[in-house]
Amino acid sequence: MKIAARLATLCLTFGLSTPLWADSLAYVSNERDNTISVIDMASLEVIDTIAVGQRPRGILLSPDEDVLYICASDDDTVEIFDLATRQVVDTLPSGEDPEQFALHPNGRHLYIANEDDALVTVLDVETKHVLAQIEVGVEPEGMGVSHDGRWAVNTSETSNMLHWINTETFEIEKNIVIGARPRHVEFTHDDALLWASAEIGGTVHIIDVESLEEIHAIDFRIPGVNQDRVQPVGIQLTSDGRYAFVALGPANHIAVVDAQSYEVLDYLLVGARVWQVALSPDEKTLLTTNGVSGDVSVIDVDKLEVVKTIDVGRFPWGVRITLGTES
Repeated sequence: MKIAARLATLCLTFGLSTPLWADSLAYVSNERDNTISVIDMASLEVIDTIAVGQRPRGILLSPDEDVLYICASDDDTVEIFDLATRQVVDTLPSGEDPEQFALHPNGRHLYIANEDDALVTVLDVETKHVLAQIEVGVEPEGMGVSHDGRWAVNTSETSNMLHWINTETFEIEKNIVIGARPRHVEFTHDDALLWASAEIGGTVHIIDVESLEEIHAIDFRIPGVNQDRVQPVGIQLTSDGRYAFVALGPANHIAVVDAQSYEVLDYLLVGARVWQVALSPDEKTLLTTNGVSGDVSVIDVDKLEVVKTIDVGRFPWGVRITLGTES
């Protein structure tokens, strides 16, 4: 009863339409502080800050949510962070300068973008064996794996390409040129489409997964904001196919896109240099990492409003949210 009352109070306080999930935690990597901030999703407060490796950027939860994988880019390693003890308990051989990665649905094969080496490293997280190193374009960064496990897709920033990797053979089957400096990829929940952001191009590109052809490109125009500041990076898609949320970097806005018509519905002002985004388990709350302002914006998805700002470390980069238990 106390928990229910607390969550109801929070809903009234922050204007949330439904209660958040109990025990859910958000983890934020702070690139300049070399720390992870832990946010209680019920109170929307930082409850812990933990020192980790040098320049933590991409972060991922294991399927069982026992550990958090951390790209410690300047240490040239992936760290294993135990969520129960909140300590780094092991490291994985990642190749040089790991920035982003994606985990195969089998929970074992980790696809790591090695920015300095123009490689994608495929690692078995259980055996710590490197299964493959795949040559890709210049400055690989973004990584995504389809929900059915068939495809791994890497973005190469300087080559302006999406590299489609067959996860059975670890070979590239197709390269697709998109807008300048592709940063992030996100599969729709049915794996029918891939959304890819092009930071310098100022666009998001929609790829049909069956044909491996681009079917649409979305431009963003924010009144009063110089166009060269509109730099799409992180993307989150709701599971019902209704919304896509796109972080627009130094434009300091989140674009709300109709995921069916590709129409931009709104622009939400958040912190400075918004980078990555994550949805809560019930998809009622969206968190954004704002690097320059050193904070996280909390967005009510039903109302499409920013309801709170949470101070974290210096240059927050990645964000992941655990399931917790349904209230």
